[in-house]
Amino acid sequence: MKILVFTGLLSLASSLFTTASEFSLNGSAIKTVSLIKTFRGIAARDYDYIPPYAIEGETTTVHIREHKCSSKKSNDSTLTEVNNTTLEYLTSSLSTKLIPAIYLSAVLLGVPSNAIILWMLLFRIRSVCTAILYTNLAVSDLLFCIMLPFKIAYHINGNNWIFGEMMCRTTTAVFYGNMYCSILLLTCISVSRYVAIVHPFTYKSLPKRAYAIAVCATVWTIVFLYMLPLCIMQQSYYVKQLDIYTCHDVHNACETISSFQFYYYVSLAIFGFLIPLATIVFCYVSIIQTLKTHEWF
Repeated sequence: MKILVFTGLLSLASSLFTTASEFSLNGSAIKTVSLIKTFRGIAARDYDYIPPYAIEGETTTVHIREHKCSSKKSNDSTLTEVNNTTLEYLTSSLSTKLIPAIYLSAVLLGVPSNAIILWMLLFRIRSVCTAILYTNLAVSDLLFCIMLPFKIAYHINGNNWIFGEMMCRTTTAVFYGNMYCSILLLTCISVSRYVAIVHPFTYKSLPKRAYAIAVCATVWTIVFLYMLPLCIMQQSYYVKQLDIYTCHDVHNACETISSFQFYYYVSLAIFGFLIPLATIVFCYVSIIQTLKTHEWF
């Protein structure tokens, strides 16, 4: 008897669940709790869903989700809704006060100091190799500082980008491009110092001017090619909750990351940070060891 009652209760619950699911599907009102995805947005009226395997007999939700995501154009910038974590960042004093204050300090210090350094390198420094490397480094830093006012205006304006999509792509590419360019040039300077101190006779016989020009041209070419994807990919998205256009802060969650993008960002981390870091550490450790082994007095 107990088994029959229990079976009847399960059957009743199953029928009620099926009826409720059908009503919800017919009314197109499937709304589930969104997973936390910082800096990731989803198209308006699209919501994260409970996986089908978590609900016995439920197979329609995934088709609705896929249809909604596939029906949106990849270049549609007026469709983004974001979660609470991202909203807190976009409205916090960190992004609207602290970050622009740091950028403003960098501009006030970087522009005049790099201008003075460029003047000294062009008219005072006699070492050709040193002048070429440091001139390119100063130009890179100066370009970085010149683009920062756009980022400052963006953050002060409540993370609202008002300069258009193309300017957003250009600013993003220059922002990161000059960062990686500075890292690579500092690596080249470290290698130059390493060869000059650890292997002085080899350094003396090298055509330093030709090598310096070739290295700088290679660095700028690599950085330019690496920043092309940032100029191609969409960077500006409209956040409906805040009525703002973000620049490189929010991306569409419906857009799947391709294998090219995955390897692109991984290669940026490896060739733009890890390898230069290891090279710089090796060069200066070797320089210190070499200087310690020589008796100067």
